Amino acid sequence: MKKNVMISLTSVHWQDDEKNETELMTRAKHIRENGWDIISYEDTSATGFEGSVTTIKVDKGRNASITREGTANSVLSLEIGRKHFCQYGTPYGNLQIGVYTHAIENTIAKDGRLYLKYTLDLNSSYLSDNEIIMTVQE
Repeated sequence: MKKNVMISLTSVHWQDDEKNETELMTRAKHIRENGWDIISYEDTSATGFEGSVTTIKVDKGRNASITREGTANSVLSLEIGRKHFCQYGTPYGNLQIGVYTHAIENTIAKDGRLYLKYTLDLNSSYLSDNEIIMTVQE
């Protein structure tokens, strides 16, 4: 069943000892399907991807994906303890990036929280450490 929800999303990026944090509060759609939580929202200028829709799909805590479609297109696959190579669209062209996942904590069904932690690299060179902290409220 699809539900309309409000999400609070904090995205934290560390690069060269510099922390960059963005916060977004927006309406979203939430579906629970076959053990997966699927949350979809329209990006705004606050995220830098206005005109795109982001979908976060996460199981009970081992796998997740972040898909962006629209003016920017990308698919990040996250699996704890494994590195995946993913396509990441930018206004300047597509990049192939490595994604190594450190943590996936999905307690949306219990307390409305999701936590993701992962490292990105480009051509095997460190790019950034990233965290996504989301709360979901009906």
